[in-house]
Amino acid sequence: MKLKAKLFSYDIIDSPIHRLSGLTKLICFLFLTFAVMYSYDIRVILLVMVFSIIIIKISKIQFSQIRLMILYVLIFVLTNAVISFLFSPEMGVEIYGTRHPILNLPGKFDLTQEQLLYSVTKLMKYVSVIPFGIIFLLTTNPSEFASSLNRVGVPYKASYAVSLTLRYFPDVQRDYRDISLAQQARGLELSRKAKLIARVKNGLMIIIPLIFSSLDRIELISNAMDLRGFSKSKTRTWYTARKMSRRDWFAIILSAVIFLGTISVSIFINHSRFYNPFI
Repeated sequence: MKLKAKLFSYDIIDSPIHRLSGLTKLICFLFLTFAVMYSYDIRVILLVMVFSIIIIKISKIQFSQIRLMILYVLIFVLTNAVISFLFSPEMGVEIYGTRHPILNLPGKFDLTQEQLLYSVTKLMKYVSVIPFGIIFLLTTNPSEFASSLNRVGVPYKASYAVSLTLRYFPDVQRDYRDISLAQQARGLELSRKAKLIARVKNGLMIIIPLIFSSLDRIELISNAMDLRGFSKSKTRTWYTARKMSRRDWFAIILSAVIFLGTISVSIFINHSRFYNPFI
């Protein structure tokens, strides 16, 4: 049986993004995320989205690694768009101050150009931000990232907790796959041949053992850390550490320029967070 590609796991690949320090990638992620979330200018958001796709290509992330995440993201953003329209069909009209109907629907659910622009812009914001999170997760060594956080003043206990969290994703996935294969070998049907309700019930036969195995792992790790004297000293050394290089500073400056550029467009050109083509 062919196994699926790992999700939320760091792979050792030689790429310019992988060679950046974990702290650099965190700072760049925050700059670019704030830039996209602040602006409602679809022109700026589309440029940032193209930039995020280029970074994914540079980081050599395979589509098989992010295929399932992309599917979940698409389901989320489309569901969000439908719900937003049902609860606030005139939000775009209120924001842009004009009303240009496209379709006259029953009740108050008229589709307007303003609402369409607002919904598409909001959808693009999610689509632009998610790739940066994927890049951060798949290109960052958890231990190296924890050491970077500790170097900038974050307590090493908190830094190590972040490292354990990032390392926990592939462990959960591996346990889920092992439990799923074991249950299917016992005759549990999880394929599309079974009805949806049956698959949901059978899925619980995997989730429950997964929860107990996760609790066992937490206890095992806690005991191992206590036996090795974790948190006994106020400071600690790190096996994996990376100094800031020129490429790190270049990446931080580039992200800061994009962030400041986005803010400048909103303040000096649009005079608002929203781009209004209807005036």
